[in-house]
Amino acid sequence: MDETKEPVSAPLRRLTASLLTLGRIRLELFAIEVQEEKDRIAGVLMWSMLAGLMAGFGLLMLLMLFVVAMWDTNRLLALGVSTGVLVFGAVLAAMKVKAFIAQPSTLFSASIGELRQDADALKREVAP
Repeated sequence: MDETKEPVSAPLRRLTASLLTLGRIRLELFAIEVQEEKDRIAGVLMWSMLAGLMAGFGLLMLLMLFVVAMWDTNRLLALGVSTGVLVFGAVLAAMKVKAFIAQPSTLFSASIGELRQDADALKREVAP
């Protein structure tokens, strides 16, 4: 008898090992995408908060300058205009936040694309 002949289960073991390796690689890709998205979101939040604070303080100082300049003649008008500007800015910011929330997330898009390519490749290999 030929001793070098592989057992019947050897191809099944190789297939299982290949599937496990493929699954591990895809999970690593998922983890990398999650980390990249987390870092991106943290940076966007930090810089957005800083920009918003600086713009808010700048606008507040500009409105205070306007009110002080108008104090002797039309102080109520100056305060009303200043309040209107701030409320208008808040409404615009709320509308922008609503638009951001409505946008679909692109998280895992690369991984999903890779999994689709893997499935298509497996379907082509299985098809006669």
